Amino acid sequence: MTTPRIRRLRLPEDWTPEQACAALELLDLLRDHLWSLHGRRIQAHLRDDRQTRDPRQLSIPIDDDHPF
Repeated sequence: MTTPRIRRLRLPEDWTPEQACAALELLDLLRDHLWSLHGRRIQAHLRDDRQTRDPRQLSIPIDDDHPF
């Protein structure tokens, strides 16, 4: 499985309930549109990404400057 990228996103704290609702509606529309266009490929990617891998297939990067 890939490591999730963590990004800090600062949202305005002074939004009105209507503005916050509009943002959520936008996210819903975006998700629905992405799913309709790429749903099958998203499912395949998630399935492939979550499969257990043989540890022998994993490589450990070697950093000669920092042995530990």
